[in-house]
Amino acid sequence: MLGTAAHVTGWLCIEHPGAWGRDVIGDEVLGPEITAELAARTTAAHVRPTLIRRPGRNEFTGTRTVLLAASRPQGSWCERFEITDLRELFDIDLHLVDGPAPGIGAPVDDPVVLVCAHGKRDQCCARLGRPIAAALAAEHPGRVWEASHTGGHRLAPAVVLLPSGLTYGRLDIPAAHAALTAAEADQVSLTGLRGRGCYDPIAQLAEVAVRQQLPPTPIDDLTVHPDTTPTTDPTVAGTALVTHRDGRRWRVTARTVAAAPRQASCNGAPKPATYLEPAAVEQLPDLSPVEHPATI
Repeated sequence: MLGTAAHVTGWLCIEHPGAWGRDVIGDEVLGPEITAELAARTTAAHVRPTLIRRPGRNEFTGTRTVLLAASRPQGSWCERFEITDLRELFDIDLHLVDGPAPGIGAPVDDPVVLVCAHGKRDQCCARLGRPIAAALAAEHPGRVWEASHTGGHRLAPAVVLLPSGLTYGRLDIPAAHAALTAAEADQVSLTGLRGRGCYDPIAQLAEVAVRQQLPPTPIDDLTVHPDTTPTTDPTVAGTALVTHRDGRRWRVTARTVAAAPRQASCNGAPKPATYLEPAAVEQLPDLSPVEHPATI
């Protein structure tokens, strides 16, 4: 599962009770006028539009919760506000996700949980995800949402924590509770961890590979940077440099491994597949205080 989190640095989550279509913001869900404009705006701002709903059966009151979140290696944030008309979404400058929290909504200080339950995209997401969402919501009301497609439905049940972007797959209820409990303590549960969505697949794998060698480490204590070290090994998919806040560094090499054909979704036919795995984790000389990215 390493390196399979959707690479997302900005989120726009829109409450929409009831049925969803196969497309996240398809015409049949939000209507053609809203869909076209919202699709253009989210694409231009590199923001992922996501439909959310409260676990269980809930009547629509006419008021929708909206979450705007920035997932980045350091300084992630999430704000929450309410709208009564979908056209109010067009009052939001989505490019704000590229900066600090803008203060257009109430700050969300505790981790928010998105559990993929998008049955029109993949039946397994709904069948496996909804019990996870219900169990978490029972203990954390108001912080857990069923969500439309988050990516990687072959790994259902899929869970994303905002604003960190930590993404999990194939969780059971105890593991989901553990992931949320760790995030509340500014830590990272490694069980089922696919990666952190603010990074590309190689960087996601690199961060997790280093965390597996360390004691529990706060979420933002590690940052990952591209590595340009050349290689002639055809099995190497890429390398990345992982830096700890205290100056320690590692170079992680990822390789691509062929896997047996597998289903990409519940009802899909098996297809050829590959996956990433860490080939090497090499500790490098520590950065001096002057060189450390956190102090520049």
